[in-house]
Amino acid sequence: MASIFDTDLPRNAANYVPLSPLSFLRKAAQVHGEKTAIVHGEVRRDWAQTYARCKRLASALRNWGVQRGDTVAAMLPNTPAMVEMHFGPAMLGAVLNTLNTRLDAETLAFMLPWRSEGAGQRPRVRAGDRQGLDPVQAQAAGDRRR
Repeated sequence: MASIFDTDLPRNAANYVPLSPLSFLRKAAQVHGEKTAIVHGEVRRDWAQTYARCKRLASALRNWGVQRGDTVAAMLPNTPAMVEMHFGPAMLGAVLNTLNTRLDAETLAFMLPWRSEGAGQRPRVRAGDRQGLDPVQAQAAGDRRR
């Protein structure tokens, strides 16, 4: 039995466009640019602003040396910055490693190599707030002294 979506129409830009998160963001900015995309406390951003901020983040990451295939680690709560982190690295072809803010510092230090030796790819960039990253860095420093 044929799908209800199979209407034998030839594929074209009007009826067939493969979507990725990046193409979704770009399209949302073009079509719904002035509509609200993010609400977080007093912060209100529309799709055009969100897209522009994600592009600026991607540019900053590129300036910090992030390239296709690199890892960008982020330990942030569910804030507008975390939304932007989901798009910025992807715009460069980099991989986002989101770290759970509920994990203890010892577990995070194990998951996230803070030096070039050891298993796993060392993230090119680490993003987070001081409250979250300071204990992890302290734990990692303690591991190096052993």
